[in-house]
Amino acid sequence: MVWYPVIGWAAFWIGLIVAIILVSINKKFYPVLHVVSICLYIFTAGFLIDVFNLQKLGIMTVLIFSAVLFMVLGRHFSKVFAVHHGN
Repeated sequence: MVWYPVIGWAAFWIGLIVAIILVSINKKFYPVLHVVSICLYIFTAGFLIDVFNLQKLGIMTVLIFSAVLFMVLGRHFSKVFAVHHGN
């Protein structure tokens, strides 16, 4: 498929623009990390779908697995960083 590079670049540029806007509005860095994680999710799922040339069931499987994986990792890292910061 040819659409993967388009999705990757679109996620990168949209994420970059949103990150710059969030930093200028909030003056905080953590919203940028949320945008980066969303763009990374889009990029990773698109890469897997394109590389393995998946069809409908394969695409849904990749999206479900990656969503669950990122939720578990997000929960784990939120607990790890909360412990280290004394919260």
